[in-house]
Amino acid sequence: MRNDNLKSYLNLHLIVFIWGFTAILGALITIDAENLVWFRMLLAMIFLGGFILYKKQSFQVPIKELFKLIFVGLLIALHWIFFFKAIHVSNVSITLSIFSLGAFFASLLEPLFYGRKILFYEVFFGLVIIAGLALILQVEIKYLTGVYYALAAIILGVLFTLMNGKLISDHEPSVITFYEFGAGVFFITLYFLVQGKFSAEFFSLSLNNWMWLFILASVCTAYAFTASVKVMQRLTPYTVMLTTNLEPVYGIMLAYFILGGKEKMSTEFYIGAVIIIITVILNGVFKHYKNKKKV
Repeated sequence: MRNDNLKSYLNLHLIVFIWGFTAILGALITIDAENLVWFRMLLAMIFLGGFILYKKQSFQVPIKELFKLIFVGLLIALHWIFFFKAIHVSNVSITLSIFSLGAFFASLLEPLFYGRKILFYEVFFGLVIIAGLALILQVEIKYLTGVYYALAAIILGVLFTLMNGKLISDHEPSVITFYEFGAGVFFITLYFLVQGKFSAEFFSLSLNNWMWLFILASVCTAYAFTASVKVMQRLTPYTVMLTTNLEPVYGIMLAYFILGGKEKMSTEFYIGAVIIIITVILNGVFKHYKNKKKV
């Protein structure tokens, strides 16, 4: 069992590392954010469809649940569009530092979804995170538009994560995601048809863009999702949550070494980012010990 847990823990770090690399791919892919998300969701849906067929799972879901999945799919599509827009108008480091605010937004929205009280220490940590963010913006004000896009993306991300938390208990995660990605492709396709965006040029991507899109859709989306579900069956929620908080760390480090000049930020930025990330981790530690006291 110990060896199994160690293997699962190492796999979890690999998954989180892959999630951090997603932002790098968003910077390397040179097409518009909307086009990028359309290709990503379409390719990932195809990969997941193949996985479901291979596992001989059922595609059937109740009609009532299907409408919920369609709505969540729209949220996911908008989340990714704002996420990649943030990267394109600012950079990876700014976008991922803002994404650390996800834990704070979750602490405010989760009580509305699950009917619990707002916890004082979560609000306190949230204020500390905002102070770290203010330090970043004080010296990186030129990236303000990217910050707005990233904030919109993380709020949408928290919303669809909370909604999926209720849906995932009744259905196979791969089937849920298949329909959500399909809904995202459907809505973006409608938008593109109205805008008249589909053309030969739309599909004429460079070899590099096709390569990065393939990696993004297969490894960073379809694989990372199914692998994370399997890992969560062997590790505690606390371990998963705490390790996931390292995604901005991995992403910012990768951006610094892979993308170079554009990602070299001021000293104040890194101080603010460290404040945010440490606060998010402390929030996880507090949750862990409070849960242990209840047992």
